[in-house]
Amino acid sequence: MPVPPLEITSVSALVADATAAPSMHNAQPWRFRFLRDSQTVQLRADLERAMPGTDPDRRALHLGCGAALLNLRVAAMRAGRRPDVQLLPDSTDQSLLAAVRLSDPVDAEAPDSLAELYPAIRRRHTSRWPFADTDIPADVQAALVDAAREEGAQLLFPSAWHVDLLEELVHDAEGRDAVDPGRMEDVARWTRIGADEADTAVEGIPEYAFGPRKRDGKAPVRDFAGRRAVADRGATAFERNPHLALLGTREDRPRDWLCAGQAMERVLLLATHHDLATSLTSHALEWPDLRGLARDPLSDMGHVQMVLRLGYGPQGPATPRRPVRDVLDVE
Repeated sequence: MPVPPLEITSVSALVADATAAPSMHNAQPWRFRFLRDSQTVQLRADLERAMPGTDPDRRALHLGCGAALLNLRVAAMRAGRRPDVQLLPDSTDQSLLAAVRLSDPVDAEAPDSLAELYPAIRRRHTSRWPFADTDIPADVQAALVDAAREEGAQLLFPSAWHVDLLEELVHDAEGRDAVDPGRMEDVARWTRIGADEADTAVEGIPEYAFGPRKRDGKAPVRDFAGRRAVADRGATAFERNPHLALLGTREDRPRDWLCAGQAMERVLLLATHHDLATSLTSHALEWPDLRGLARDPLSDMGHVQMVLRLGYGPQGPATPRRPVRDVLDVE
């Protein structure tokens, strides 16, 4: 039996939860459209927020939108509505990434673990602070692997030699960026430095979320300040043995990117549920040749989509989000 039609206030609440998802440089490259007649929420790419310099094929854009889609599904389940999702439903409309029909109730006899992740949506924040050199329990790692698998992706925890390789790839990417000013245009566009700009931002990465400069350690943490001065920002040592995880897929098409984005957010929410702090590192993956080297040759993971850093430490501050009225249309 269908549930009562959604009110606009309820739709707005669902979209607000969806937009709490992470995206590259917090560009928030999404728009939503609610179709009253079919009780469907469309997820659309906001191509004005694409990054031609560092994401020319829009893979990262799809990952971010996939993460927002997962949040929408979690929020819908929490609200008692079963999300019926179609990925890329119209081959003639490339900006339409997903359609989510919300007219059916959740089957109480077949509970879904997604709803249990709802409290983590608002707790999850990218942390660019040091984590403790404390092992992650094997059962937690196994649960995170299962979470990625539920969304059609793979998650693996690389061995020590592979972690060292990933660090080298990040250093390589940093060196390439240093001699290519054009590569920094996207970073400059989406960072907010100075109290006036950071405190009023609704998008991008404000300076208070940069974290300290890395004085020592092997954790792959991107320095969004670069050579720009940031007041009251110190330097500190990060983990010498960071816990990294590779998230990937067998294929490398837009549908796979959307699945990977959903898997990424499901893993992040579950990690948050287990009191882990999390961050994402895509720096080396922004160079096609380095991305190919990032995969584990001993695994059947065809394409690395994201590198996750996990550990016990501060969750990091919340970063700004655009008002729902700016990202939601109603028809």
